[in-house]
Amino acid sequence: MAIRITSDSTCDLNHLIEERDIGILPLQVNLDANSYYDGVDITPQDIFDFVAKTGVLPKTSAPSIGDYEEFFEKQLTLGDEVVHFNISAKSSGSHNMAKQAAEKFGGKVRVIDSKALSSGQGLLVLKAADMRDEGRSAAEIEETVLQLRTHVNTSFVPDSLDYLHKGGRVSGMIKVVAGMFKIHPLILMDDGQLVPGKKYKGRMDILIKQYIQDLKEMYPAYDKSRCFVTHSSADRSLVDVAKAKVKELFEFDEIIETVAGSIITSHCGKGTLGVLFIYNN
Repeated sequence: MAIRITSDSTCDLNHLIEERDIGILPLQVNLDANSYYDGVDITPQDIFDFVAKTGVLPKTSAPSIGDYEEFFEKQLTLGDEVVHFNISAKSSGSHNMAKQAAEKFGGKVRVIDSKALSSGQGLLVLKAADMRDEGRSAAEIEETVLQLRTHVNTSFVPDSLDYLHKGGRVSGMIKVVAGMFKIHPLILMDDGQLVPGKKYKGRMDILIKQYIQDLKEMYPAYDKSRCFVTHSSADRSLVDVAKAKVKELFEFDEIIETVAGSIITSHCGKGTLGVLFIYNN
């Protein structure tokens, strides 16, 4: 039976969407009275320009139950079953909308809460695509990714806390202190929600190396098939530093660079960078 692997646009898989034949349903970004579709008719630069002009973050919204029903119906014309991934249910209402929509299709649509975001979610999507290409069943794919989702390192280091402050995730005092002392807190996913981790201090090109060194020590055993270096329009030199350090310390078959889409950018701001991969017990 043909299986369709699909995801919300928050998986940030960029060019891999077409290469791996993944169906994508975009979330919406709202700038004042205008609505745009993530990855379709809005870019991260549009977000930066809007925030610089207005001083506020754009609003983001999940697809409706009707949107999901229409999307799943179309996907089922391309395959017999659908395995769909959502951004963490603790970050968006999209998972609950998708679950309700899936009830219409009599078990042909399986909806998975990735408990991640950005390419952390993307790692699970690609693992599902790997299994699809191996001829595995939808039930086997679902069972495997539900086990793997607790072993995804989804972590980032922001260049600035401005967007996190505007979004209510850090206080004004923390933002001011962090700016004064060049503090960059690690942000990571823990059971599906963003939490602060270690605080790094100094220039991004230096502390990113320490962040990656820390990841190596935290996760000595890991899935070597792929790793993402994902960033929100970070400087080219910083991305190159990160990729070189990952190559030095790890043994991934692929080190894939992706740029965060408009949904993720709306919450983390410019210059955020993360190294994401699946680790073993």
